[in-house]
Amino acid sequence: MEKETASNNKVVVSVVLPAYNEAEKLEGAVEKISQALKETGYRYEIIIAEDGSTDGTAERSEELAQKLPYVRHIHREKRLGRGTALNNAFRQCNGEVLVYMDLDLATDLKSLKPLVEAITVEGYDFSTGSRMLPKSKVERTLRRSISSKTYNFLVRHMLGSKLRDHQCGFKAFKREPLLRLLDEVEATHWFWDTEIIVRAYRHGYRIKEIPVEWKSGKDTKVNLFKDSWNMFWQIMKLWWKLKIK
Repeated sequence: MEKETASNNKVVVSVVLPAYNEAEKLEGAVEKISQALKETGYRYEIIIAEDGSTDGTAERSEELAQKLPYVRHIHREKRLGRGTALNNAFRQCNGEVLVYMDLDLATDLKSLKPLVEAITVEGYDFSTGSRMLPKSKVERTLRRSISSKTYNFLVRHMLGSKLRDHQCGFKAFKREPLLRLLDEVEATHWFWDTEIIVRAYRHGYRIKEIPVEWKSGKDTKVNLFKDSWNMFWQIMKLWWKLKIK
């Protein structure tokens, strides 16, 4: 029997949390996300997509799944990457609206309801937090700001997207369009966010950007130089694939 989801609204929202070595912040994040979901009025489930952790995250995830009826834990022995963990988890969700967010909760959760209602009320296929909108409030270093703006400029001009921010780890999807796209997405790690949005845009799906309040985490797992260089080549790789398709 499937676990019972919270609240009584007919729409079920599934929130996926990709987790790799997040033992210290896991329980607090789940508690805050659960509270934010309750305030939306929708039924919900939280799926911890735990990917080859070595710090006790798997054990804590399982404890939460046993204690809380709306939490599920998906475990993989080997780390296969954030994108792979998301693909696997989304295919196992029960919801009509599928959401994911980063466990550091860099994006303020007051944006969760507008993110979901862009789909349930306004009829968009996808919605995504955007740090580049005029109403957004963002705290990060100048170096990271320049890197992000350069990256999004390249994505727009090389891959044809009209969105301003492709990498914000705060996104929601209508179930069926997302599942149709997953087989096309090849990115296994950070570039997953960009590839899913670019492919959605090229398929003509309606996407809404949501202004957010966002703070860069002190213990982020992003290596600015290494990951920026890798993602530049991911842009080139996807550009070539789309060009010869």
